[in-house]
Amino acid sequence: MVTSGRSGRECFAGSGEGVVSRLLLVEDDIALSEALSLALKGLGHEVTAAGTGEAALAALGGDGAGIDLVLMDVMLPGIDGFEVCRRIRAGSTVPVILLTARGDPVDMVVGLEGGADDYVVKPVEPRVIDARIKAILRRTAATSRDSAVRIGHLSVDPDAMTVIADGEELHLTATEMRLLLEFLDHPGYVLTRQVLLKRVWGYGHVGDSRLVDAAVARLRAKIERDPANPSLLLTVRGLGYRLVKP
Repeated sequence: MVTSGRSGRECFAGSGEGVVSRLLLVEDDIALSEALSLALKGLGHEVTAAGTGEAALAALGGDGAGIDLVLMDVMLPGIDGFEVCRRIRAGSTVPVILLTARGDPVDMVVGLEGGADDYVVKPVEPRVIDARIKAILRRTAATSRDSAVRIGHLSVDPDAMTVIADGEELHLTATEMRLLLEFLDHPGYVLTRQVLLKRVWGYGHVGDSRLVDAAVARLRAKIERDPANPSLLLTVRGLGYRLVKP
């Protein structure tokens, strides 16, 4: 089940505006941390700061309760951001945005495959980060549907935000759940990477198709009995992805 500090309904007013989210900012540069904290607070967020990966994990307390989103620099003393993200994913589905001064595509893929929901290259305007935060938190809001949906060996309940496979509950992140629900809304149809970026992530920058590929790979690893030979979420070469019809 997708869990984070609070549900999307608690974070957003009816129109999706007026976000009051609780952020954990993990940044070892004190001046940058203070400046970014001040800017994000000015944009309506509550911010708790940590200077190391170890301090971030301690602040999260294992399950991420009390934190709506983690905004974390990759280059940290001690445990780096990639490893912190992997440890967060071991026990929590709280969304994670990684910040880095390096725009290397390999770093982006490593971060996304480690469970990050987004990857932002510094320097970046606080309002851009604010928009990314809002887009991710918007995806965590529960989507109303009539009943659970059966597809293959999966049972998906969008209201409860749960996925059951062969009698066992799968633990999907907010992004993975939103991605699955988008496919369930269009069974049998090919969804391009650009369409998925717009509908799931809310933006479509050049090169960001890697976000989709990494997220699909993580989703397959959880919902497919044999991720190397998927039977539910299929690749349509040169176009995108298609979920088989229930």
